[in-house]
Amino acid sequence: MDKKQEAINLLLQQKMLPLYYHESEEVSLEILKALYNGGVRIVEYTNRGENALANFKALRKVVNKDMPGLLLGIGTIKTKKQAKKFIEAGADFIVAPTINEEVGEITQNENLLWIPGCMTPTEIACAEGFGAEIVKIFPGNVLGPSYISAIKELFPGLKFMPTGGVEAEEKNLIGWFDAGVVAVGMGSNLISKQASDNKEFEQIKTSAANAMDLIKRITQRGE
Repeated sequence: MDKKQEAINLLLQQKMLPLYYHESEEVSLEILKALYNGGVRIVEYTNRGENALANFKALRKVVNKDMPGLLLGIGTIKTKKQAKKFIEAGADFIVAPTINEEVGEITQNENLLWIPGCMTPTEIACAEGFGAEIVKIFPGNVLGPSYISAIKELFPGLKFMPTGGVEAEEKNLIGWFDAGVVAVGMGSNLISKQASDNKEFEQIKTSAANAMDLIKRITQRGE
């Protein structure tokens, strides 16, 4: 199986994409370990600070050595130059807050999954035209589940993942999945700044495991 399809399959199976960044390499590593020990098998590290590339390289080494079955992607990729650097550093997939055709092209030429960020139907159509199979609906808390319900039929076969303000809470998650999303991106509502800064890694592990259990229960209702 190729890396792109593997990432799609894992994301559809996990139905949640944890995403985070921390300036500290040590804290970044411990958060990743906590997520892995909580059962997470696909993670987005975000390119949101000057240490992002160096930290990502350190994470990549640990994943290769100690975390079989984990796919590690990079998010907040806005330029071709950024995409190239992180693909060379071993990114398993690329997530972006915007649509950049060059980012999509270089990622897909490497047969990796590209998830661009979209807000409007025009942007979604643009992303689909550039080959995206999954789009990030961002910011999720501004648009809401009703937006997915309204536009989903315009894009048969395209998969949606809201990110931004998605909560690890039953009512919120039911709203999203009932609207037809395939997964949710979860950042600070899953991996809080307080837990990260205070090194509460056991709490992060528990939060991740609980969120995945909740999503599993929600998405398997009535089966």
